[in-house]
Amino acid sequence: MISKNQIKYIRQLELKKYRKREGVFVAEGPKVVGDLMRRYQPVAVYATEEWIASTGASTGSATVETGSATVEQRVTEITDEELRRISFLQHPQQVLALFPIPIIHYPLSTIHSKLSLALDGVQDPGNLGTIIRIADWFGIDTIYCSEDTADAYNPKVVQATMGSIARVNIIYIDLLTLLDSLPPSYPVYGTLLDGEDIYQQPLSNEGIIVMGNEGNGISEPIRQRVNHRLLIPRFREGDTAESLNVAIATAITCSEFRRRQ
Repeated sequence: MISKNQIKYIRQLELKKYRKREGVFVAEGPKVVGDLMRRYQPVAVYATEEWIASTGASTGSATVETGSATVEQRVTEITDEELRRISFLQHPQQVLALFPIPIIHYPLSTIHSKLSLALDGVQDPGNLGTIIRIADWFGIDTIYCSEDTADAYNPKVVQATMGSIARVNIIYIDLLTLLDSLPPSYPVYGTLLDGEDIYQQPLSNEGIIVMGNEGNGISEPIRQRVNHRLLIPRFREGDTAESLNVAIATAITCSEFRRRQ
């Protein structure tokens, strides 16, 4: 059973200002909730009888088994109709949980030994969620986001990650400050229409790959900090697509970096 106040509270978390105020976000479905439970202690879990039976949980203070995770958590059993009332999905999936928005203290010194992504004004929640999932697939554990990038804890973003948000550190930061803190020789890659063919350029095992806004690409101030300008070449001349979707471009770029290793 779920109260009207609880329903109102959860529905408000669709908006960033409420997520920021409360410090929590919504995750839905056995896969996403299960992956997040392996890393974070949920604030609350609302689940149907089907999910409770499949995990061996019980209502009240319960031990929830989700894959390799065992979580002591209060589980509130709700009906399918109640789940529809709190869900942000067209087709709700057994369980909805609230998790604390992580506060990630990630020393910038670690940036020097690995490959990272930086997102400059990526606005579409679906694109951001897909990019987080791509980063997870290619073993990139940190994404630096400009302040005008979409909120990673938007329910649409969380769902699009399919659980990858549990394994990728999302850090919102002033990208100019970040890039200016790096040594001048540190590799900063950017995909640009005036770049050099990515398949013909040397690529390192460490560095930052900058991906830009859906419509405008990488902003001019950030573009000036890019010291390795890359181009994903098109293989058809004449009347063809003007550009690639930013998530698709991210996947191609990450794939080529990892292929070189």
